[in-house]
Amino acid sequence: MTSTIVVRKLGMQSYLPTLEAMQHFTQTRDATTPDELWLLEHPAIYTLGQAGKEEHLLNRNAIPVLKVDRGGQVTYHGPGQLVAYTLIDLTRKKMSVHRLVHLLENTVINVLHHYGIEGERKLKAPGVYIQGKKICSVGLRIRRGCSYHGLAFNVNNDLSPFEDINPCGYPGLTMTRLSDFIGPCTPDEVHALFIETFSQAVS
Repeated sequence: MTSTIVVRKLGMQSYLPTLEAMQHFTQTRDATTPDELWLLEHPAIYTLGQAGKEEHLLNRNAIPVLKVDRGGQVTYHGPGQLVAYTLIDLTRKKMSVHRLVHLLENTVINVLHHYGIEGERKLKAPGVYIQGKKICSVGLRIRRGCSYHGLAFNVNNDLSPFEDINPCGYPGLTMTRLSDFIGPCTPDEVHALFIETFSQAVS
């Protein structure tokens, strides 16, 4: 058994093949398989969680919509967003889902703190917020005691697609991004800090 986490920087990846790869990894892993953290970006897509309601898609545009198996409602993925998928054996770590969500939120809060930005969580509304605006969304799926999916951290992505949905099912929720606070930046520039912070938290 190992507590080492394998980090994979995957760059730009289509959503559906990535989802299928996460499902396959989770289905075929065993008690000795190291946990993995996948960092990537997706081309523009809306994803609807298991309980996702079509009513939260306010305006149909050219961006595709995909029903997926994570928790939560509707969100947007696109270039410039740091997507982190956490393939963690929760049973082996004796970790609850709530604890993993907390660790994911804390990782982003600590990354923001590094840039002098105060992030916060909200009760019963998973994710990370800055002065009421959401900068990070969290959604997970647990299968065979293991997690997949993870979080989407807005770094320098286009925020306008969020205007055509109720983000995470919350009407009127305003989204924000890291570049609005620190100027031009890319997900790649955040990787090292994110990896270090998450790896320490989950070890």
